[in-house]
Amino acid sequence: MKTNLFGVLLTGLMLIGGPLGVVAQWGGYVGQKPQAQDEYRLEGPFTQDNLTVFLIHGKDKIKGATFLTLQEALAQKKVIVRETRSVNELSIENISSEEVYVQSGDIVKGGQQDRMMAVDLILPPRSGKIGISAFCVENGRWSKRGTEEVTNFGSSANVIAGRDLKLAAKSAESQGEVWRQVAVAQDKLSANTGTRVNGAASPTSFQLALENKEVQKTSDSYFKALNGIINGKPDVIGYVFAINGKINSADIYASNALFKKLWPKLLTSSAIEAVAELRRGERFDAPRPAEVKGFLDDSSRGTEKQKDVSSRVQMVTRDSDGSVFFETRDRAKSDVWVHRNVIKKH
Repeated sequence: MKTNLFGVLLTGLMLIGGPLGVVAQWGGYVGQKPQAQDEYRLEGPFTQDNLTVFLIHGKDKIKGATFLTLQEALAQKKVIVRETRSVNELSIENISSEEVYVQSGDIVKGGQQDRMMAVDLILPPRSGKIGISAFCVENGRWSKRGTEEVTNFGSSANVIAGRDLKLAAKSAESQGEVWRQVAVAQDKLSANTGTRVNGAASPTSFQLALENKEVQKTSDSYFKALNGIINGKPDVIGYVFAINGKINSADIYASNALFKKLWPKLLTSSAIEAVAELRRGERFDAPRPAEVKGFLDDSSRGTEKQKDVSSRVQMVTRDSDGSVFFETRDRAKSDVWVHRNVIKKH
């Protein structure tokens, strides 16, 4: 199915509260001094088969600031992620002169078990060793795999795919539920690609399932159709995606530069989830922009909880009837938020 670009016109036709398209505001926080509210503009829908994307346009809050992503830092050997002999905690060290951004859901491959990072983290230059919470996404293995290093992790090419898996890690914070949702996702991908996606070297590894050739081939059609929609748009800072006509999640960043770095990894994750949830022979209408706006607005509701991830990073969560909201704040930049993630509940 060809990518549906008709929805782009909606940003010019549907005016809510402002001249530039769908405009809304993030609400203030309960129990603390409200931060400045942020306007955003939606563009879309862009649709490929059962995956729909809306782009979020907004102001750059950390203009001029740059981060290495975890994927870049590991590839350039500027970060070391080490085992601690604890399933749910790793050690991470930035040995470079640059700042490194680690995102919750980033999968690190290798060690004694593949892991996913449980929280966002900003690593300052020459950070020293810092502990970071993690969840295992490979049940059973606790030994060297092939030629991989067993004491540290070599790469972070993927981020977890699947709303239920994200909620198991970020909301329920349950290792047992994470393992269960990994198995569910592997079964769905196997059913929709027509082949068993579990890797022979470790059948429970989610990372090896994501590397399966049929998974990559099937998801690549989505990626090729949608990857270019951010080109030439210097104010795009995030996106909302829907699968089978239902809103799924949103990721919003404090800068266009950071979002652009992460976009290929994020889109690949959304595409793989779309493959897992594919219902052949069925057609779905894309969500209306007003529905997407309502989803984002709902994230301002619910009781706020704050948690210190490190001396620099604070995580704020809000749990409402319709969604779970996560915000990463950077104390080194006057508590500016760096990343917002909103996950829709069923």
